[in-house]
Amino acid sequence: MDQKFDVIIIGAGVIGCATAFELVKRGYKTLNVDKLPASGYGSTSNSLAIVRAHYSTWDGVAMAYEGFFYWNDWASYLGVKDERGLVKYMKTGTIIFKSSEDKHYAKTLQYYREIGVEFEEWDLATLKKRMPIYAHDLYGRVTRPDDDEHFWDKTGKLIEGAVFTPGSGYVNDPQLAAHNLQTAAEAHQGKFLFGQEIVEIRQAHGKIQGVRLASGEQIDAPVVVNITGPHSSIVNRMAGVDQDMKIKTRALRQEAHQVPSPPGFDFEREGCHTSDSDNAVSFRPETGNTIMIGSEDPECDPRVWIKNPDDFNRNLSDSQWRAQTYRLARRIPTLEFPSRPRGVVDLYDVSDDWIPVYDKSSLQGYYMAVGSSGNQFKSAPVAGHCMAELIDACENGHDHDLNPLQVQCVYTKLTLNMGFYSRNREVNQDSSFSVNG
Repeated sequence: MDQKFDVIIIGAGVIGCATAFELVKRGYKTLNVDKLPASGYGSTSNSLAIVRAHYSTWDGVAMAYEGFFYWNDWASYLGVKDERGLVKYMKTGTIIFKSSEDKHYAKTLQYYREIGVEFEEWDLATLKKRMPIYAHDLYGRVTRPDDDEHFWDKTGKLIEGAVFTPGSGYVNDPQLAAHNLQTAAEAHQGKFLFGQEIVEIRQAHGKIQGVRLASGEQIDAPVVVNITGPHSSIVNRMAGVDQDMKIKTRALRQEAHQVPSPPGFDFEREGCHTSDSDNAVSFRPETGNTIMIGSEDPECDPRVWIKNPDDFNRNLSDSQWRAQTYRLARRIPTLEFPSRPRGVVDLYDVSDDWIPVYDKSSLQGYYMAVGSSGNQFKSAPVAGHCMAELIDACENGHDHDLNPLQVQCVYTKLTLNMGFYSRNREVNQDSSFSVNG
């Protein structure tokens, strides 16, 4: 292998591969290094891969909405064929329930109007016609069934209707999405090195020199990018930049659960991705006429922070299984449960305010796309574009700290202020402090 590159990207998940693709299109000679055996093999593989626009900030909505167009135009965007095939974008649409007690949807709706996100407002009659399996009751609190004897008690109030975004949905195979991007990068001479661990970020006189592998091999590059997901804080410490950041990251254990569609309803074909803040669950159709359930991280649920991302409990817990499936059962009363729990366990790379860091660092030539907080799969190709623009600008003399880079979106032509994602921002109090960002 050539021992000198323009850019070394640590990580080959979906954002790492997207960043490589965007950089090679700009003429950079890139190398992705990942200690796992294939692209998308880490936390990307267990992503629910939901593509939706409802965020708690203008910037979050704008970036996510731009992502709609990449996934919808996937084959054209890649410009290559992958021998494994291309992912499918399952455009189910997204339902957000309307309630006067939930301020999140109202703020999101305002951003939709400002940005131009296509949406429909449904009354209860329309919601019932489109999704007859949903109950309309409000519970007014999110608790754990093991701790609350009144868990099933209703408030007597009903949701008011729903907001529906027809352009959203999910990607059917998140790991394949990473491989598609790898294939596209390789078509432009991007290189990938798997099964190799980086043990040193080489530097001299405050500048990046390259990396050293566990094998002892050294690879030179003036630019190194940390896109390691749950390992991001470890790599930042290795580079010595973590103390110069106001916003830090750490790994959080998460569970997602799978249950059969209720009898008489084909959720795989007729279901929608749905965000139910009253029950703090987000769920979408899955192959085999099943439903995948993710948490919206209510305060009552314990947060299990992981020090070593290579060593954590990958078994589903009975308590969290009951919490999430019972919450869904409050919305879908005819739900039936499998004889044994099914689902996945993996890690989020969580920033202090659950908003990602897409930024340079205090070390010249060292960049970061970290703190994805379980909500950035949908924005991966947009993040790749933004990181490539940021790297290109800074390596050509732009002072991003003094004058935050403004990046124009490819499809919507919206302008994204990359200062919003700064490592040195104050904690953003507009964030939901959850996977909703």
